Amino acid sequence: MHLELLVEELSAKIFLDIFLSKLLGNEHTFKVHSFAGKNRLISKLEQRLRAYKHWLPNNYKIVILVDQDNDDCIELKQKLKYIVERTSLSNSVLIRIAIEELEAWYFGDMEALQKVYPKLPNITRRRGYRNPDEIKGGTWEALDRFLQEYGYSKLSKLKIAELIAPHIHLERNKSHSFRVFCEGIRKLMKS
Repeated sequence: MHLELLVEELSAKIFLDIFLSKLLGNEHTFKVHSFAGKNRLISKLEQRLRAYKHWLPNNYKIVILVDQDNDDCIELKQKLKYIVERTSLSNSVLIRIAIEELEAWYFGDMEALQKVYPKLPNITRRRGYRNPDEIKGGTWEALDRFLQEYGYSKLSKLKIAELIAPHIHLERNKSHSFRVFCEGIRKLMKS
């Protein structure tokens, strides 16, 4: 089985390139394609899917991953489903939304964050951080503030994705959207 993943930004590509190698092992292959933002991904999605339709082998599946950001999750998923349905590829496509952003997945695995940044305390019991998918005001901004608060100078999203991806574990991650993403991938690989 092979996965083609369409993501909105390069940090998601970097994260998934590392994490999926671990999750999928050597049995399956994948390729992650990043776009210059969610709007660009959505505007190019139908054209990309129609191109896939002409050559997509039966053992290939497509995964679309976007951040929720400030969008209504249900409306965003419906919008993506509508585009997919117009291309008649519904049986080959999995749509997943990172709630609120990819960085919530990092907050979901505090142990992984602490391996990369050992000065960080465990904040999973602090109000506002108990559920990583409910961190308000942008999880990237929250992560950046958290790292700076404990002495880590401003780092790029790309570097953080590269450093944390090897340490993220599905079994201990508290982000519901991360767990749903991983379970969706596993089911897709069995179909």
